[in-house]
Amino acid sequence: MIIDQTVEQCRDVLDLMPGEAIARAREKHPGIKGFGVFPVYAPVEIIHAAGLMPVGMFGAGNKVEISHADSRFQSFICSIAKSTLELFLRGDMEDFVGAVFSSICDVARNLSSVVHRNAPNIYVEYLHLPQSRISDATVAYTRMEFERFRKNLSHHLGRPIGNDAIAHSIGLYNKVRRLTRELYQHRKERPGSIAASELYAVVQAGTRIMPEEFIVLLEPFVEAVKQREVHERDCVNVVIEGAFCEQMPLGLIDVIEAAGCQVKDDDLAVGWRLFEDDVSTEGNGTAALADAYLSRTVYTSVRHDGDQPRTEGLVRRMKDAGSEAVIFAPAKFCEPALLDYVMFRQRLEKDNIAHLKVEFEEKMWTFESARTEMETFAESMLFD
Repeated sequence: MIIDQTVEQCRDVLDLMPGEAIARAREKHPGIKGFGVFPVYAPVEIIHAAGLMPVGMFGAGNKVEISHADSRFQSFICSIAKSTLELFLRGDMEDFVGAVFSSICDVARNLSSVVHRNAPNIYVEYLHLPQSRISDATVAYTRMEFERFRKNLSHHLGRPIGNDAIAHSIGLYNKVRRLTRELYQHRKERPGSIAASELYAVVQAGTRIMPEEFIVLLEPFVEAVKQREVHERDCVNVVIEGAFCEQMPLGLIDVIEAAGCQVKDDDLAVGWRLFEDDVSTEGNGTAALADAYLSRTVYTSVRHDGDQPRTEGLVRRMKDAGSEAVIFAPAKFCEPALLDYVMFRQRLEKDNIAHLKVEFEEKMWTFESARTEMETFAESMLFD
């Protein structure tokens, strides 16, 4: 009962527009303002410590018609960039102080500039995340960049963002990530205890809820999942790879598992659960966040791990999850994910690891083609 109620509640949150999420948060936090966080990662603890509500900007799905953004972008870019810009152009972000973007790809970089130019009342920040983790200058650079973000936000708000406040926010998000890790680990150990779409709905809903409320929701949910009865079924154990910024529709995730695949791990909303353990609450908070970003993150294909090829990171994640195949799920026109697919495919074929690529887009509403592909893929492995 708790599981069904929580999942339904989280799905309702995902149906909210960003402004509606802020309005709901004001019921418990009067006067709270939002601050948008474009995927994949930004130090949300600094935003929360500033007295703002960090809100994940994952586009608008199929809830918004693109009426204005098409005139600001080329036709061949990912839909998340267009629908995110559309929210600003429509005035849906009026309850937001600002938004932060980071160096994921050229589209994300350009999106920050286009938002800044077309929404002059919104404070726009661009976080220059390091592309190398092995340079001697990387630690000092990353710490300065996170500190610059804190100082600029503090200056814009006209109030300090103290280290005690940052430490408190780190503690809250540590607990959120700890509970989320428990869910992901439990799914690996007892597959079938939580459906992939259920887990994803809960995790992404946490990007639109204040962490204080999300913890209250997560704690009983985690315990209920641990007690849930599991029924074994014949299926192919898979990991999902390549989500990047734009996230898969819930309907497509349901199709993957209904077609005979069982998701053991995924990289959905990975930026909000990036750290593999707790971030220190001692000393300088921005420095602790920067250090954690550099040295204590889970594997993700959206960043380089020093001299460790990302292809090996994927193979390692598969083995850790106990999976036997990979479902690549790049968004249409997502150049980084589509280019990565070539590299990953070559690595997997070297070890005869099964894989399937299923592209998606925000306004995808019918999944019959994907269902046929998935069923054929699963059957070819189950009855080979």
